[in-house]
Amino acid sequence: MVPMNLIFICLDSFRQDHVSLYSAGKPVFDGVPPPSSPVIDAFARDCVVFDNCHPCGLPTVPVRTELMTGQFTLPARGWQPLEKTDFTVARLLRQSGYVTGFVTDTWHYWRPEMNFHSDFMAWRWVRGQEYDAWNTGPSRRSVDDYVNASYTAYWRDLVGRFLANTDDFRSPSDWFAPRVAGEAVEWLARNRSHKKLFLWVDSFDPHEPWDPPKPFDRFTDPGYRGKRLIMPMGGKADDWASKEEQRFIRGLYAGEASFVDDSLGRLFRALEEGGYYDDSLIVLVADHGHPLADHGKFLKGTDRMHSEVLNVPFMVRLPGRGKGRRTKALVTFPDILPTVLELMGLKADLPGMAGESFARVVRGEVDSHRSFVVSGYHGGAERCVRDGRFSYVRRPEGEPDELYDLAADPRETANLIDRAPGEARRLASAFGTMFMGRPISTVKGIQGKYEVENA
Repeated sequence: MVPMNLIFICLDSFRQDHVSLYSAGKPVFDGVPPPSSPVIDAFARDCVVFDNCHPCGLPTVPVRTELMTGQFTLPARGWQPLEKTDFTVARLLRQSGYVTGFVTDTWHYWRPEMNFHSDFMAWRWVRGQEYDAWNTGPSRRSVDDYVNASYTAYWRDLVGRFLANTDDFRSPSDWFAPRVAGEAVEWLARNRSHKKLFLWVDSFDPHEPWDPPKPFDRFTDPGYRGKRLIMPMGGKADDWASKEEQRFIRGLYAGEASFVDDSLGRLFRALEEGGYYDDSLIVLVADHGHPLADHGKFLKGTDRMHSEVLNVPFMVRLPGRGKGRRTKALVTFPDILPTVLELMGLKADLPGMAGESFARVVRGEVDSHRSFVVSGYHGGAERCVRDGRFSYVRRPEGEPDELYDLAADPRETANLIDRAPGEARRLASAFGTMFMGRPISTVKGIQGKYEVENA
């Protein structure tokens, strides 16, 4: 078998319904124009596009562990570093003769103890995202222009850090997503002579804060005169933001997503012009979506177990052209690496992984995979199980569970738990002991900081 390169593109917090091929060009929210993603839409024409791909263990870091190792994080580990015993795709391919590279602006990766870069031969960091103290001085801009009167000191500090990091940005090319794409393009060009390549490209955008540059900031109401709320707070949105402010924040997110889509254009052009479309397996996925007060709250949290978090864009492009199609096969993140390896001719490594390959779905031999998938936070009490039609959310004791018919009610507005208890019991039986979870009150340390801080 001719060696196949691997290009793995991971986006952070990119909602599935903000890729226009999934939303069919329709508005997601009242008062916000339809999302726009022409670059991803064009790329998808030659991809196998999955409608039902879901993370298992949330959020950012547990997801990356699943994607890089093919193992389930939800039962056993939360937000923690990669261990020396974690056999990653970078180590596996490096030992199989691949030249491996890693390009990212996801600051959680490069924190000294996290180790996500350690198995790659080369890595490039783009600094300044989120909590990264890249520029340690105060911003030259006023934080008051970016928060309302309800913002606490904690959230004001986060906004101030981001403003300080971006004070000197003057054009769209200065921002993070274009710089990540540019670093990836340069690495691909410099390493094209190698026979076997693996590049992991990880864009932290469209993760908050959302401050899309012009001309991408076109989804907000031009008549809005309030504060530019680039960083929404946790908790109930109605407690700290007016409906007008909430619509504005949703427009900022749509602009950020559109900006990321446009930034990918440079990477896809380089892949095509460099011949990578002909000899590479290319994967595009988001780690999870993002709540935009769909169910009353912005930001992630252990209690947010709905489609705005669990539905992600996911597509696989085989070498060559004309292989595009859509599938409703149900897959989960630990399945992706085994699938990738089988498609690359490395099937012998699959038995060491917990995920199950769906390579037959990608090749068009079948159109189904799993019967159900489970999602949740290791440190949270909530769990969600889905079978492609129904979604059952198990809540902590004392709170009502939820059941939704995703076909009839994709926005999950009508809880059917009392009307269809049999469906709920059927899905609940899929959890098993390993996936049942534990109370939030037992979470401690760094895992707790990132998994429950926005509740």
